[in-house]
Amino acid sequence: MRRDYEGISINTSKNTHETVFELVANGPDSRVVDVPCGSGAFVQRLKDHDYHHVYGIDIEDGLEIEHESFRQGDMTDRLPLDDESVDTLVCIDGIEHIDRQQDFVAEVVRVLRPGGEFIVSTPNISSIRSRLKWLLTGHHNKCNSPLDEKNPGPLHHIGLLSFPEIRYLLQSAGFHIEQITTNRTKAVSWLYLPLVPLLYLATLLVYNRRGKKEQTEQICREVRKSMFSLPLLFGETMIVRAVRK
Repeated sequence: MRRDYEGISINTSKNTHETVFELVANGPDSRVVDVPCGSGAFVQRLKDHDYHHVYGIDIEDGLEIEHESFRQGDMTDRLPLDDESVDTLVCIDGIEHIDRQQDFVAEVVRVLRPGGEFIVSTPNISSIRSRLKWLLTGHHNKCNSPLDEKNPGPLHHIGLLSFPEIRYLLQSAGFHIEQITTNRTKAVSWLYLPLVPLLYLATLLVYNRRGKKEQTEQICREVRKSMFSLPLLFGETMIVRAVRK
């Protein structure tokens, strides 16, 4: 846990909140929901930029700010929001902590208006660095060792998602992915640059074969293009902005 915005605790990687905020396309008069809102750092950031209708949702009230629009809610259950009542829903480093991710995305679809935006961040296990760590140790980056099953808790990364997995979750639920970015690229990540040609060739061969067999050539081309973008190859956190159709 670190203190990054006006002394408020933030349980995510550096520059994630700033990047997510830059992706919010709707203006200050829109209705924005932050789930899980944690200590309230992102809620406060929105309020400081004159957003008037900001709601924070979490399984318990851990806000370190004064905010009257907190609602208690569980990401694995029905969200305490009306149908098609939200313009922007932000989920910063939350989806990897739950097991019923498909149910959560379905709830996001329910509460977002048509054309509403969903911005989600999660550890980037599609990066070359994380994939190599998995090959060598069986553990992805941001989950470097076995979880403590004797003391399970909401901060455990029980559902890390690769880009193809999160794309499938979103696109199959009725979203269209508009932007993919990252919070930052650490200098050490560039050491893996020489592996890119080999990874690209292997991916191309597999995707071409499976795409033809399963008639998913267009999907394979789109996913391959995203997977070999700089944010996904080298970024620390994967940040996706999707729009409800």
